[in-house]
Amino acid sequence: MLVENTYDLIGHTPLMHLPMETPNKVNIYAKLEMFNPGGSIKDRLGMALIQRGFNEGKVHSTTTIIEPTAGNTGIGVALAALKYRLPVKLVVPAKFSFEKQTLMRALGAEVINTPSEDGIKGAITKAKQLAAEIGDAYVPLQFQNTANPDVYQRTLGPEILADLRDEPIDAFVAGAGSGGTFAGIYKSLHDVYPQLKGYVVEPAGSILNGGPAHSHRTEGIGVEFIPPFFKELKYTGVKTISDDDAFYYVRWAAKNLGLFIGSSSGAALAASLEVAKELPEGANLVTVFPDSSERYLSNNIYGV
Repeated sequence: MLVENTYDLIGHTPLMHLPMETPNKVNIYAKLEMFNPGGSIKDRLGMALIQRGFNEGKVHSTTTIIEPTAGNTGIGVALAALKYRLPVKLVVPAKFSFEKQTLMRALGAEVINTPSEDGIKGAITKAKQLAAEIGDAYVPLQFQNTANPDVYQRTLGPEILADLRDEPIDAFVAGAGSGGTFAGIYKSLHDVYPQLKGYVVEPAGSILNGGPAHSHRTEGIGVEFIPPFFKELKYTGVKTISDDDAFYYVRWAAKNLGLFIGSSSGAALAASLEVAKELPEGANLVTVFPDSSERYLSNNIYGV
């Protein structure tokens, strides 16, 4: 396949039928989003956020892009901004992956760390403060920007439907950080399969299932507040996955499937196997593996 630039490589990632034994012989299909050029599902979002800014007249040739992020959205935003040669400042809680922060800087972004204990709320506050100081700045704010679920409803959901063609989809399982990925794909699939069961994946320490908020090792998913994209979304339930289970399946996928997946993908796999127990024999379940393990090696993701 001949392409002319990096941006032609965003999207149309493989959908893999996982070759593994599952409860009730459920077929688990995983969308491998690490094959995007920036290495994650958030490449799609980065382009959508910048394009929305231009379309709404909020971004011009001199505008500074500022975004609070745990990492992958930052890489996606920096990649998109590079296309238009826009300056970028990314506000990242210090605890998040060293590799992701390095990749942001490699793309030309300035990374500004906020205290880990302030979480993503602290990063949002800092981003808004910086925007006010600079003036000619745009904060896409993935956590409330409707371009977030829209891009997944418009691209990733239809890709899954096209890959499976006439195969019915019985369940969809995916993690939630900003909530846009789950909301957008779920809407797309649910429009075609109204009986679809949708399960949100979160780490222990996230609040969707009503548990107490606390820190967790699983990166990229988990919420400190209810995503606005979930307010009218009628999904089936939430699967809360421990760090131990998420990282177990990270290691298991490498040794048994030859797949290098990040901890949010490990949590998605663990949750998919739980959901499979509740499905009829031979049902089809789709999940999403947002990124790969390489950007978490400094966090000892494999424990070796």
